[in-house]
Amino acid sequence: MARYHEAKCRLCRREGERLFLRGARCHTAKCAIARRAYAPGVHALKRRKRLSDYGLELREKQKLKRVYGILERQFRRYFEMADRQTGDTGANLLTIIERRLDNVVFLGGFADSRAQARLLIGHGHVRVNGRRVDVASVLVRKGDVIAPMDKERSKKFVRERLEVTRGEGIPQWLSVDPKAMEIRVNALPAREDVTTPIQVNLIVELLSK
Repeated sequence: MARYHEAKCRLCRREGERLFLRGARCHTAKCAIARRAYAPGVHALKRRKRLSDYGLELREKQKLKRVYGILERQFRRYFEMADRQTGDTGANLLTIIERRLDNVVFLGGFADSRAQARLLIGHGHVRVNGRRVDVASVLVRKGDVIAPMDKERSKKFVRERLEVTRGEGIPQWLSVDPKAMEIRVNALPAREDVTTPIQVNLIVELLSK
C-alpha cells in the first residue's frame, strides 16, 4: 500500500501540480508537491524541457484520465458523447465525467479518494435508488440517491468516512444527509462546478485532429 501511495505522489510531482489522487492528504503539508515541487529523480530539475503543443495537449488529457481514473476506451466514449451534445464540447466532457458514480461517492464524503470510491463500489457496498451497483463508471442522473448497502460493514465504513469529511467541499449540485447516510443528486453539474485544474480546450484540440 505504501508503494501504491508513493507511485501516485510521483505522478503529481511529475506533472508539477496537485492532482488530488490521495484525497484529504493532498490538502495537507504531507502532499508530495508541498514537500518537493519537482519531478522525482536526482537530475529532475535539469531534465525539464519545454513541451511542444502536442505534448501540452497530451499532458492535459493524461492528467484528466489520472485524476478520475479513466481508461482510454472510456475516455473516448465520453468524448464522443460530449461531441454529440449541444454547446461547448469541453464543458460537456467535464460535466459528463463529473457525473461518474465513483466521483459522486468521493465528493459526497463516502470515500477519501476516487480510487477508494472505486473499490467501495466494486466490492458491492453502494446502492443507487435502492439497487446495488458495482460499476464505478455509471453516470448518475438528477434525483438519484446514493447510499451504502444495508449491511453493518458497509454502513460502518461510510459512517467513519463521513465523520472525517464532515460535509466539507460538497458541491452545490449534491446534498448529503449524514444521519441517513445518503447522497442526493439535486441537479446535473455545470462547468463551474468542476474544480479540477484542467485546460480542457487543449484536450478538445487534441482529439479533434
